[in-house]
Amino acid sequence: MISRFMVSMFLSVAVASVSQVLLKKSALKVYDNVIREYLNPYVIGGYGLLFCSMLLTVYAYSGMDYKNGPVIESLGNVFVLVLGYVVFRERISLRKILGIACIMAGIVIFNL
Repeated sequence: MISRFMVSMFLSVAVASVSQVLLKKSALKVYDNVIREYLNPYVIGGYGLLFCSMLLTVYAYSGMDYKNGPVIESLGNVFVLVLGYVVFRERISLRKILGIACIMAGIVIFNL
């Protein structure tokens, strides 16, 4: 049964994945000085979302079994792959698909 704590963990993973995309978006830009490189909306938003993700994770672990956390966290790899394709038009190679298939198989096996 999916509890509000598990939903919180899924949301945490999704928020962290969006955060990674924001940080990569910032890293791909060229800035005129070091301060703008680290103090721009993408970086501030990315780290702000990471902080929100951390709070959601702490809340999630307060009411769910610890063994389920890493399983749900592994879905972050899937989210980042999809977001990378949608936002950056990154190519999804066979190697990436096989990696995601291994992750999904591990989740299925863990839940048997």
